[in-house]
Amino acid sequence: MDEPVIATTALRHGLRPHDIVHAIRNPVRAIAVDDGITMLIGPGRTGALLEIGVVQGHPRPVVVHAMPARVRFLTSGGER
Repeated sequence: MDEPVIATTALRHGLRPHDIVHAIRNPVRAIAVDDGITMLIGPGRTGALLEIGVVQGHPRPVVVHAMPARVRFLTSGGER
């Protein structure tokens, strides 16, 4: 994946950009959710699992959501 653009909405839960990028580069799961968003589950630099919402931008992907991974994305297909 190309280096993503990190939207300001992705920073509202307090994650740092380097943790977001680390999770994107090391995904353990990818789940397609609403509105063309793919939720990537991967570790931040401390190893804690994060959920990162990515949309395909042009020319690079855009991270629109980032927070510690919620149970629904860890235990099932991400259904709501």
